[in-house]
Amino acid sequence: MTDLLFDSPGNPLPENAAADTFTTRDGKRIRYALFGTTERPLRGTVILLQGRNECIEKYFETIRDLQKAGLGVATFDWRGQGGSQRLLRNPRRGHVRRFGHYVTDLEQFYQDIVLPDCRLPLFVLAHSTGALIALLAAPGMVNQVQRMVLCAPLFTISGLPFSMRAVRRLTGLLRLLGGGGMQLGGRRSDELPLFDGNVLTSDPERFRRNVAIYEQHPELALGSPSIAWVNAACKAAATATDSEFLAGVHIPVLFIAAGADRVVSTRTIEDCARRMRSASLLTIDGARHEILQEADIYREQMLAAAKAFMLGEVTAGA
Repeated sequence: MTDLLFDSPGNPLPENAAADTFTTRDGKRIRYALFGTTERPLRGTVILLQGRNECIEKYFETIRDLQKAGLGVATFDWRGQGGSQRLLRNPRRGHVRRFGHYVTDLEQFYQDIVLPDCRLPLFVLAHSTGALIALLAAPGMVNQVQRMVLCAPLFTISGLPFSMRAVRRLTGLLRLLGGGGMQLGGRRSDELPLFDGNVLTSDPERFRRNVAIYEQHPELALGSPSIAWVNAACKAAATATDSEFLAGVHIPVLFIAAGADRVVSTRTIEDCARRMRSASLLTIDGARHEILQEADIYREQMLAAAKAFMLGEVTAGA
């Protein structure tokens, strides 16, 4: 069924779509979708993982691009955002207690939905927060996922007045004082962003298309994150960028960094790629944070590199 997904002008629903929900081990309802390929040969399935404050609909264009390459797509909304169950009384506040919940949701999605229903081999394409979660989950997905493409992973948040370690300590203290559910940041939960001055994409049409999704379906949107979310993100980033952890990741990974990223640190991404034996790196000069939502001059580089990396030396499944 596809009535759980929402198309809009300029953002049509991809072909061969099916959507449903599953319930996590701790009782949270998660919206997911599967998209069959539209071209042959059949080359496998991409597990597509979003960033914070994103939803399945935002990736319809990317899903169609992958379908045309002979790849099916499996994707879902993280708990607390998109069409999945929200975690606070205020549904617009992005919240999670720890990123381990995201990892276990991904593992359950893989075991219960992807393995039974999707064509092998399997790949991961993940953005920002999703890329951080994918890397955290990587040690448990060896011999299951062939390759991972991690786009602008959230390792270090740019523009902070303090270091990530200091932010972790401060938000940890606020959590101990009972403020974990409080909003951190000034954007109102019902305030839609403006193109001028945005740090996400230089493409005005894709920016307006994405804003229109939330204008027509505000229930899919989020405002600023909670203190607990920021604290959990800092802890997760510290784990994922630790040299010992990186040494334990054996899935081949392509890091794609945005040269003009003002959301996360490109330098940290490049440093992690150098310290990780199984990693390759591509930095796209001039691109802003949301490379898959960027102008064609940047986006096409990213897609070409991702498809070449995933499919270049992998034999299609039976």
